[in-house]
Amino acid sequence: MRMISVCALMTLVLCLLFGVPYLEFMKKKMYGQYIREEVQKLHAKKNKTPTTGGVFLIMALLVGSLIALFMAQAISTRAIIVLMTLVFYTFTGFEDDIKKIKGCQNEGLSPRAKLALQIAVSMLPAVYLVYQGQTDISIFNFHINLFYLYPFFAVFMIVGSSNALNLTDGLDGLAAGCAFFSFLACSVICYINSNTDLAIISAAASAACLGFLYFNRNPAKIFMGDTGSLALGGLLATIAVMGKFELWLIPIGIIFIAETLSVMLQVASFKLTGKRIFKMSPIHHHFELSGWKEKKIVWVFSLISALGGIIAVWGVCISKIIAAA
Repeated sequence: MRMISVCALMTLVLCLLFGVPYLEFMKKKMYGQYIREEVQKLHAKKNKTPTTGGVFLIMALLVGSLIALFMAQAISTRAIIVLMTLVFYTFTGFEDDIKKIKGCQNEGLSPRAKLALQIAVSMLPAVYLVYQGQTDISIFNFHINLFYLYPFFAVFMIVGSSNALNLTDGLDGLAAGCAFFSFLACSVICYINSNTDLAIISAAASAACLGFLYFNRNPAKIFMGDTGSLALGGLLATIAVMGKFELWLIPIGIIFIAETLSVMLQVASFKLTGKRIFKMSPIHHHFELSGWKEKKIVWVFSLISALGGIIAVWGVCISKIIAAA
């Protein structure tokens, strides 16, 4: 527990230290975010705000995790695969951001190219778990072994989580605030399950998100971009998959799921009926157009994320009690 706390504190400090020079560099080079046309009226002031802040967020996460893992002598094949997945997702998101910056618009990689890269990266932890024979999923006293269907399930979870957190990254501090509580819950769950390596990585991710909020809270000085959001979303599900608490990711990532479902329902409704369910999707924009202040949306969504994390931790504790009975 002590090393997990040390890792979190170290990563928080590193994120703050890395963030200052990176922000100055981005301001000097004038590398900014281009806002979608649909939300120009709402976020006109945010146009050209520096982006790719995920670079220093992920850098702090990686450095903090690796130092703590070595100090705790908790380096494992599982931890290396988790961090490799994070790095590959970071590169995917960074390439997407760079294309947007060079093209001076909000379109980066094509949806097909991005999805192909995400699937390829997510196969790494999925295949590893099949090789280890860990193809079962469970919640409370319910168990089912998916056998060779497990890679499809794992890939769906990791890719879906990556895109879901990416959709959530639309307001100042929203993605980082929700992710902070999600990773905090993952760290507690991993600690309860004696997965020290994953608990350390989760704690580092939570602390990095907290540090990033210093720069990203309203009014944001920098956005994490796809570099951060795709990577953090992929990491969240990868930890849940490798830690074998896959189904508990539902309450942990409740906000990310709600954001994704709002987009899916909006598209389906418009195609089938020609009418929109929400004023705009993802759903955080619906609340904006309904009169909610940006800070209120971020606070409410973050609190819901925290509640989801508490429910998941409670559920895991109950599961252990049932298993021991």
